[in-house]
Amino acid sequence: MKSSRLVKFILIILLFIIFLFITAKSYANSIFNELSNNIFRLHILANSDSEEDQNLKLKVRDQIIEYMEELTKNCKTKLEVIEIVSLHLNDFENIANKTIKDNGYSYSTKVEIGNFYFPTKNYANISMPAGLYDALKIEIGEAKGQNWWCSLFPPLCFTDISSGVIDKEANEVLETNLNNEEYSIITSSSDKFKFKFKLIEWFNKS
Repeated sequence: MKSSRLVKFILIILLFIIFLFITAKSYANSIFNELSNNIFRLHILANSDSEEDQNLKLKVRDQIIEYMEELTKNCKTKLEVIEIVSLHLNDFENIANKTIKDNGYSYSTKVEIGNFYFPTKNYANISMPAGLYDALKIEIGEAKGQNWWCSLFPPLCFTDISSGVIDKEANEVLETNLNNEEYSIITSSSDKFKFKFKLIEWFNKS
């Protein structure tokens, strides 16, 4: 009799653990999918890790961001940004190629829109969990150097984050495109939302 009760107790515990796991995974996937669906990023890969190639990457970045800022300044959604970027892919390639040539290099470039993996990234008081995001990717030469990335939408690439907080405009875009739970997870420093952030990353990586 006692053995039967013990088996039932263990079975209940196992079922409860499975239920918690499935619930947590469902929550984490739902939140990350919503975040991913509302974020469009910029990804630039240098030719190599040499100091010269890394400096060239940053010069290409500066020219691309300057062009993007003017191009997308009136965009209110991720889809609007992607549509505009899609129509100007040749312009991005030309800008990158000109910057490379003007600095004395002859590297080729590859410019595309796709779904790519990004590690955890902090933008002042904003944290984006690691995972797959839609992005504009620019590869310079062999593209074997360190990456550089930011968020084109919400427009965090165009924000001076040295103050430790994103500017009012970028924050308003975030609040408009995310629900309260999603917004809190990437902006709040409370232990509750830090735990949820880690939960999302763990399930997303696994």
